[in-house]
Amino acid sequence: MTKSFFKNKTTYTSRWIVLMIDISISLQAFFLAYLVRFNFTLGFGPHEFLQQLPLVTVVTLLSFLIVGSFKGIVRHTGSKDAINIFWAVTLLAVTLLGISLITRNYNVYLFYSIPLSIVSIHYLLNIVLLISSRFIFKSLFNRIVTNYKAPKNILIYGAGDSGLLTYNTISNSTFGKYKIVGFLDDSKLKIGKQFNRIKIYDPKIVDEKFIKKHQINEIIVSIQNIKPFELFEKVDNLTDLQVTIKLVPPVQQWIDGELQVGQIKEVKIEDLLDRAPIQIKNPVIQRELENKVILITGAAGSIGSEIAHQISKYNYKHIILLDQSESPLYDLQQEFIRNKVNDFSVELADIRNKKRIKSIFETYKIDLLFHAAAYKHVPLMEDNPYEAISVNVKGASLLMNFAKDFEVKKFIMVSTDKAVNPTNVMGATKRVAEIYANCLNIESKTKFVTTRFGNVLGSNGSVIPLFKKQIEEGGPLTVTHKEITRFFMTIPEACELVLEAGIMGNGGEIYVFDMGESVKIFDLAKKMIHLSGMKYPEEMDIEVTGLRPGEKLFEELLTNDENTIPTYHQKIMIAKTENINVNKAKQSIEKLIAVNSLNNIDIVSTLKTIVPEYISNNSVFEKLDGTKVKVKQLKIG
Repeated sequence: MTKSFFKNKTTYTSRWIVLMIDISISLQAFFLAYLVRFNFTLGFGPHEFLQQLPLVTVVTLLSFLIVGSFKGIVRHTGSKDAINIFWAVTLLAVTLLGISLITRNYNVYLFYSIPLSIVSIHYLLNIVLLISSRFIFKSLFNRIVTNYKAPKNILIYGAGDSGLLTYNTISNSTFGKYKIVGFLDDSKLKIGKQFNRIKIYDPKIVDEKFIKKHQINEIIVSIQNIKPFELFEKVDNLTDLQVTIKLVPPVQQWIDGELQVGQIKEVKIEDLLDRAPIQIKNPVIQRELENKVILITGAAGSIGSEIAHQISKYNYKHIILLDQSESPLYDLQQEFIRNKVNDFSVELADIRNKKRIKSIFETYKIDLLFHAAAYKHVPLMEDNPYEAISVNVKGASLLMNFAKDFEVKKFIMVSTDKAVNPTNVMGATKRVAEIYANCLNIESKTKFVTTRFGNVLGSNGSVIPLFKKQIEEGGPLTVTHKEITRFFMTIPEACELVLEAGIMGNGGEIYVFDMGESVKIFDLAKKMIHLSGMKYPEEMDIEVTGLRPGEKLFEELLTNDENTIPTYHQKIMIAKTENINVNKAKQSIEKLIAVNSLNNIDIVSTLKTIVPEYISNNSVFEKLDGTKVKVKQLKIG
């Protein structure tokens, strides 16, 4: 009956009821203080106590009202509530002490002169009883009002500052729901020691036997400033155990500098591949974007939309969001409206439409242009080279020419690591666009800057969403080759680096990003299977399907003839490229754009004359390379 009554209660306990209970406890503590002072006898004279009781009641009420110690939600009592109670009873004690001293010195209302020993004892009893009562009520609520469940036994991986903060957060915020039975740490100096009577274990001894013995339900990984792949390996070693693995986010993501229990989530593959924090409102970027009109092409795509979101945090003049994909562009528009983003326009347009693009440049006085529109799916472009050239070369060159004619201050192009020693049509067309940008940079006032990076997590066509979908469908996961590797970066970090590189560029540079270590896709697939709670290959297998047309085993950020120059940003470098013959390069590119033939062989043959390092791989266009393949093989050997 009692349980069902409390279950149906949906409102929190009234703060005024809490205030009355706190005052009642404080008054009882006042009486107890007299008993303690006089060895639990009534030798103090009850009439003195009764005369002082109204004064203590009024001062207690005022102290609690001023501090607001009664406003906390009892069922969520934590350290902040305890601190508020401490300040309230401190104010109460100081006030009573002051009144007692005044009545003694001026010899008035002597019955209000409470002995200093009573004030001190009352103060200490208040602290103990009021704080204890809150946690007792909280415990009772968890056991009676909610369906009581036995606490989960957890291990915290990391006995450093982050691990100890995690321990305090869990202890204070989820009373009764978790029981921390130990820490794990790799440091030999910490193993075997205790923190708050909780032992620190060596992670190497944690196996199924250990998990069953201690009845562990969860392991929370709480390690800051760790390289992504060190974290990757630590988590991978735990995924075979029958426990839930959770992860504490980077400290930069903590709310107001404090970790909240709700931020501790189950591990996702994105958390392990890159946890680099994104700097909001970078002052260097702010200076460049101040009062600027900015056009973003491909704004509805994964890269373009993130660039748009990051720019929207700055004090720009106007943003133009351009894309030919109607539904995603509409979704972006609605998101900007919901987020109350000011001063932006949406343009539904194809970058190959000369008349339409010209009208946009005539309508807006564009200062900066971020070009993220592109066809980027390798196998699809291998089958459709005409379309790849039409968008990645013709569309890009059209934008560049209008940027030059309308004296746009800076044109920042998003390129790809597949443009380096390309083995496919997509990469080769992006390389042509890089060359054209460098040609125009030499002969125009507009500064043309290129940014080049690898795969981004969660982008359209990325392997991570593909694996997730395959896992949801019951597998198997498909990998094109057991040895294939790729670089990975999160979308927010990639776009932040695009902004920073674009801002620092003076024109003509190709910026390459430090992508960290390359990842073997086969290993990535196994880890994703483990993180989904299944075992490879017993419960879910991986199928090797063979390299797709144009695909290569590993990506590069630099050609054989390129080196890098460092910049002030540790993750951004400048590729040192060879000088180009501008007139010859422009003529060749214009010839490529003018090709009307739909014959794939004719198109790709022309493309290969502009990008001599383009050697097809696993493609029907390999026959066009002739002796080039032999020469490359000799160089490698």
